[in-house]
Amino acid sequence: MSNANKVMKMSYSHFTLKEIKDKFGIQIKESVSLFSKIQPSCEVSQFLSDFLESGIPLARSIGTDKARSEFIIAPVLAEIRKIMKNKISLFSGINFNVNQNHGLSGISDFIISSSDQQLELTKPVLTVVGAKDENIKAGIPRCMAEMIASRIFNEREGNGIKYVFGCVTTGTVWKFLRYSKGVIFVDTDDYYIREINKILGILSEIMSLFIFRLTVFPHPQK
Repeated sequence: MSNANKVMKMSYSHFTLKEIKDKFGIQIKESVSLFSKIQPSCEVSQFLSDFLESGIPLARSIGTDKARSEFIIAPVLAEIRKIMKNKISLFSGINFNVNQNHGLSGISDFIISSSDQQLELTKPVLTVVGAKDENIKAGIPRCMAEMIASRIFNEREGNGIKYVFGCVTTGTVWKFLRYSKGVIFVDTDDYYIREINKILGILSEIMSLFIFRLTVFPHPQK
């Protein structure tokens, strides 16, 4: 098989950190706290609280990535769409083919767009990757690749979005990332589903930055 064919068949899940850095000239910074100052300001709806009460143990019992995606991750992301008064759109399992020659193609677990247009992806600002086999670290390169693809997508659309966010999650553990100006910051902190108010607060802060312009996102804290 030629090298060209190998490149064409590459997808988000095949990337390594070295390839992210070498192929796209990305700097990766890990010793930063992105969200330590964000307050758990969002109240959890009764619906989400009840759903997670049964969904979390069910997902753990089933023990598959699909179960964690359906019974934990998706309901949390749907909740943030509700909190944002449906001013954002949520996509699950869509083909996100941005540049196949560079391996920026494949199916995305979840993408949140800062547009209320649900029929078509127009402004990807947050990519959410479900960690395979509950391995957060292994999911980080894939998340970075999807963030890079989102940045390229937004540049092509000319929508003025200069930075994007990412998240790798097992459902019970959430790890956030931020990409801007050639640097991807990986949050030093992990957030746990028992801190669901904090997780919703972070997601709300991210989306408010794009939708409502209510807050100024803090610089990463060393």
